[in-house]
Amino acid sequence: MTIPALPGITVQTVETPRIRICVRSSGPVDGTPVIFVHGNVSSGVFWEETMLALPATYRAIAPDLRGYGDTEALQIDATRGLRDWSDDLRALIETLGLGRVHLVGWSLGGGIVMQYAIDHPADVASITLSAPMSPYGFGATKDPAGTPTNPDFAGSGGGAANPEFVQRLAQGDRGTDSPNSPRNVMNAFYFRPPFRPALEREEVFVTSMLATRTGEGFYPGDMTVSEHWPGIAPGKSGVNNAFSPKYCNLSGFADIDPKPPVLWVRGDSDQIISDASLFDFATLGQLGLVPGWPGAEVCPPQPMIAQIRAVLDAYAAHGGRYAEHVLSECGHSPHIEKPEEFRGLLAAHLEG
Repeated sequence: MTIPALPGITVQTVETPRIRICVRSSGPVDGTPVIFVHGNVSSGVFWEETMLALPATYRAIAPDLRGYGDTEALQIDATRGLRDWSDDLRALIETLGLGRVHLVGWSLGGGIVMQYAIDHPADVASITLSAPMSPYGFGATKDPAGTPTNPDFAGSGGGAANPEFVQRLAQGDRGTDSPNSPRNVMNAFYFRPPFRPALEREEVFVTSMLATRTGEGFYPGDMTVSEHWPGIAPGKSGVNNAFSPKYCNLSGFADIDPKPPVLWVRGDSDQIISDASLFDFATLGQLGLVPGWPGAEVCPPQPMIAQIRAVLDAYAAHGGRYAEHVLSECGHSPHIEKPEEFRGLLAAHLEG
């Protein structure tokens, strides 16, 4: 499935030693490289407007991650956490000869750029996190330190995805007849209603979502049965297992050296990355939407924002620096919902 590109965006396939990657780019070839990393159930196309708005001295590069878009469909080894994607990113940067780069990550992409910085700190000029995932993954942790709610991390992993959404994604559903259709999920949760992108861009974004590979090795991944509520625990392959706290722990980011400056931008109405995420089993249990919830002492909603802030505060305490900006009336996609504000913050951060 080829995803259309805006005028000014070049699309090419880059053969790396690890994987064949579809890459969008704009700006001068000899410009300072800025790598844009997309989130779950999306692709590099979600960054195009931001890329085109960069100052003229920068070269914008947005790969489609493994499992998404038009990149080669190689499966994700979840037991490595986010390192399959971080290693793919490294292979792309080395193949293109980019050297030291600025990194911009959205949602899952925020975790991936943090993993890349852990793996290659000297090669990162700056980091921008747009509505990033928690450093302790998604689900099954209960405090700012990332303490698991259960020893098998029940409530996270491949079984945590909505099965109807996964089915409609696999079927290529472009419709609106179910709240769990990809289009409706995007407009209800990627953005803060009533925001919607222009119709032609909405169609492209839906096409991008439908290019997501589904299944055990892809999205959402496999699962195991658990004796703990809600009865499911992580498997070993695929997207949602890779960002389960069983395998994903980015708290080591606080200790990297050197420490590039970090910009953290988030919306005040994000329903996905939140201290009460509507994608977290514990939040749904607390709301009475998943039966058998054992209560807030055993399984409270994951405090995702508090976890991000705790790791970044530790980063600052160890000699780094970060700035947090909360955009009003904004959901999970600051760069799309509040483009002028986001671009101004990003440009100032890059220049700084």
